[in-house]
Amino acid sequence: MTIAELAEDRVVEGVYAVRTKRKLRTRNGASYLALELVDPTGRIEARVWKDVELLDGRFGEGDAVRVLGRVEKFRDRLQLDVRSLETADVDPQSLTPAIRRDPDELAGFLDFLVAELSHPGLAATVTAVLADRDLTTYPATADEHHSYAGGLLEHTVGVATLCRETSQLHPRLRPDLLLSAALLHDVGRTAELSRGPTFSVTEEGRLLGHVHLGLRLIEERAQGLTGGQLAELLHCVATHHDARGARTAEAAVLYHANQLDAIAATRRTEAP
Repeated sequence: MTIAELAEDRVVEGVYAVRTKRKLRTRNGASYLALELVDPTGRIEARVWKDVELLDGRFGEGDAVRVLGRVEKFRDRLQLDVRSLETADVDPQSLTPAIRRDPDELAGFLDFLVAELSHPGLAATVTAVLADRDLTTYPATADEHHSYAGGLLEHTVGVATLCRETSQLHPRLRPDLLLSAALLHDVGRTAELSRGPTFSVTEEGRLLGHVHLGLRLIEERAQGLTGGQLAELLHCVATHHDARGARTAEAAVLYHANQLDAIAATRRTEAP
């Protein structure tokens, strides 16, 4: 049974990937395992209350497991009460939530957007930064918007497309600066996050964050830019989560395009 099919009070048997695993204690001091399980259709919190010590050593984060349990509701959210669990001979990558759009088509859009850059230095810098960054295997975030394999590619194309269209509507904007910043704004995610199925935060990501990691990568690979041009590109990337810190129109537009793409991908389309 897939995660999307789960409903309260249903008995469940299915194969899922373990995204996170924590060993915790109840108020009474009893051990239990808190899990987050994923499959291509979604994710669900799970709890192991019995045989904790026995089961704890049998699996870890990133493993595929076969689970038997019952779905309950806790604090208005579905939660799986695990009755039995064993490792499954399944490639965990096949259980990773994945992009629904065609990755090859999105990669083609990305190439088209890069080719739109007319400024030699910005074009060379973007090409150099993205050269060995496989956006199709990373999420845009670990557990917020576009949190699936290929989500980073989809989000990057979405934000860059919004910025490209905005620069055509408002000719006063510097289109190459804005488009370059959009294409690179989340490149630090490739160092902050691991690949699926866990999409866990790396130690470097935990300490530095994707914005800092992205800025460092851009500085390392910048080509053909003056100090001022590089500073403006870095400023846009540095403030794409900070509306009040944006000092240029391009930085402000990037902030709002990033927010818009995230909201459009996650908010309900109907009133509850």
